[in-house]
Amino acid sequence: MELQITGEQKGWWIVSHEGKLWLPKGELPFGEASQFGLAGETGRQIGEWQGFPVWLVRKPQVRDMGSVRQLLDQDRGLFQLVGRGVQLSEFYRSHRFCGYCGHEMHPSKTEWAALCNHCRERYYPQIAPCMIVAIRRGEEILLAQHIRHRGGIHTVLAGFVEVGETLEAAVSREVMEESNISIKNLRYVSSQPWPFPNSLMMAFMADYDQGDIHPDTKELLNAGWYHYEKLPMLPPPGTIARRLIEDTVALCRAEHDSEI
Repeated sequence: MELQITGEQKGWWIVSHEGKLWLPKGELPFGEASQFGLAGETGRQIGEWQGFPVWLVRKPQVRDMGSVRQLLDQDRGLFQLVGRGVQLSEFYRSHRFCGYCGHEMHPSKTEWAALCNHCRERYYPQIAPCMIVAIRRGEEILLAQHIRHRGGIHTVLAGFVEVGETLEAAVSREVMEESNISIKNLRYVSSQPWPFPNSLMMAFMADYDQGDIHPDTKELLNAGWYHYEKLPMLPPPGTIARRLIEDTVALCRAEHDSEI
């Protein structure tokens, strides 16, 4: 439920606008609202962290706006709460008017939803399901450098699930489209909310089946097999991609040690 911030409320402050996050001194603000000039603004509590409320305030800030990515090295729980806040901020910004009748809408008091008083339509935040998969071939793992990634980072393959498609089918299709290989022994590992901008990453591991690598040059700069002891620059800790790579490396090492 939205309320007017009096200045006395204390907690963590997610101040967001257009997908950006206010990070004075590079950190998420913590303290009383009056410390940060938030008295009089409209906000709502979206969770708790370390015993204190986490507040969402939707407003532009002139300075110190950053990305949720800057908090990737924070605890996973805090990162997910901040991601929720930024996604909710964008949801309410993009749902000011009803897509059916054009009338102005307002946030629900009881759930994450936008309501239209005119036609009674109800909108919920949309989440885009994505798959991400680590593919192993003996003591090697398939890693690729994506066009959108900078700094030489290599990671596992990923992509969006299409309409009418199962997760398993999406994994096989994306792997074939991006690398030209087929896989087998697909198994689910874990999931991670990924607020860039509104995805849910579902992680898998798989084994190589057949085919030669031919990277999709529209998506990838390069792709190849890397020995688990000779890996290139990897995604940062805290990402599900890094976990998949580390889990694959651990599996390779365990099998290697058992053969000695």
